Amino acid sequence: MSDQEVSGQEVSDIEAQEARLVLPRFTYEDAWTLGTLLVEMARERRAPVAIDIRRGPQQLFHCALPGSSADNDAWIDRKRRVVERYGVSSFLVGARFRAKGTTFEASSRLDPDRYAAHGGAFPVAVEGVGVIGSVTVSGLPQAEDHAMVVEALDRLLASLSG
Repeated sequence: MSDQEVSGQEVSDIEAQEARLVLPRFTYEDAWTLGTLLVEMARERRAPVAIDIRRGPQQLFHCALPGSSADNDAWIDRKRRVVERYGVSSFLVGARFRAKGTTFEASSRLDPDRYAAHGGAFPVAVEGVGVIGSVTVSGLPQAEDHAMVVEALDRLLASLSG
């Protein structure tokens, strides 16, 4: 299935990921743990990515790995703004538009130079609080950026819950 073809099931699957990946807390130390975990994962996979973690407007972690460029930082900003505006992952926002037979760029009425509903930015949500920030990966195809963030959040959640 191409990026242009999205089923309702895929949208439901992404929504289920977001419902599951709610953290009990998110401290500065947790941001560091998540960021270094993403760096380790990217290095193991030789992934040319940039990684960004924010709590509100404050950047808590940023790393650019070999093969990434300033373009990845621009993509991070555009994808992060989608999370901040919609409160869900950038991948989910794009998938919802595609499931309706359109695109984010054609139908959102938002400036595509400032917003990108492509996979890789995920909300950092805390139990009893809601979305407090974002974690973003840029440099791989959008589904892979998204999957890397989900895998890292799954690992962080397991460590915080265990």
